[in-house]
Amino acid sequence: MTRIRAAITGIQGWVPPYILTNKELEAMVDTSDEWIMSRTGIKERHILKGEGLGTSDMAAEAVKALLEKTGTNPDEIGMVICATVTPDMIFPATANIVCDKTGIKNAFGFDMNAACSGLLYALVTASKYVETGTVKKAIVIGADKMSSITDYTSRETCVLFGDAAGAILLEPTTEEVGIMDSIMHSDGSGRFYLHMKAGGSVKPPSYETIDAKEHFVYQEGQPVFKFAVTKMADVAAEIMARNNLKSEDVSYLVPHQANLRIIDATARRMGVGTEQVMINIERYGNTTGGTIPLCLWEWENKLKKGDNIILAAFGGGFTWGSIWLKWAY
Repeated sequence: MTRIRAAITGIQGWVPPYILTNKELEAMVDTSDEWIMSRTGIKERHILKGEGLGTSDMAAEAVKALLEKTGTNPDEIGMVICATVTPDMIFPATANIVCDKTGIKNAFGFDMNAACSGLLYALVTASKYVETGTVKKAIVIGADKMSSITDYTSRETCVLFGDAAGAILLEPTTEEVGIMDSIMHSDGSGRFYLHMKAGGSVKPPSYETIDAKEHFVYQEGQPVFKFAVTKMADVAAEIMARNNLKSEDVSYLVPHQANLRIIDATARRMGVGTEQVMINIERYGNTTGGTIPLCLWEWENKLKKGDNIILAAFGGGFTWGSIWLKWAY
């Protein structure tokens, strides 16, 4: 029996036009370009400006461009998953709002929250629907307006995040391309080190939570960094070992763009050179769900059919994982 795999048949990114530079941040908090670059590798990040604009607006731009680029009719899309930690609102799902804004009428959609690993979780989930024949064409979105939950008086976190969206088209194939294998993990004990203190059912919004700045990203840098370095590198090496992939077999590592030191550690563990690693953190910062599709979008013209690509991510929760895929076009 011929095996059906889910293949990426199109990729598109979108970033807001406004650029927040390290120089501008120097005027906002006690920091410097040297301090930020040496610790994160980030030079600038894009920020969504404008009244009433949210994650769905960025995602819709990416999806509309993806549909046009691939010659896909919105009516052909059967599933939309949006990986985000900054939904437009608690409900309805941002995925459904995006469908409405892009003319997608025949799809069921939902949001997925796995923090910075959300794009990988969403890709794996959508791939199962495609592999079983339940869905012929699925769109996976990674999008976040991180500026909406960033405290711009905290130099520890405000230097890290940017806003962006990426959209991926998945379709079935019987060729030896597409998503070949995946490994996903989570450890809920990590919630103490990286979370948002208020806004959920445990601590609903109140004047007190707003005054205490509890609706912003809270992060304890050292434990998060230590865990991220270990787990992201481990899972990338694990998926290579499980599939007998050597470093020379890998065309590209596509790591979540959280911190340049974490990316370097993962590449070293895999034994791949810098020319095999997609890195754009300097220009975009950490866009959470958007980082991996942004990389694939920027490197799209360099990719060849059959290229072995390893995706790896680590995020709050804690969540982490890796995907081995063969590029399909």
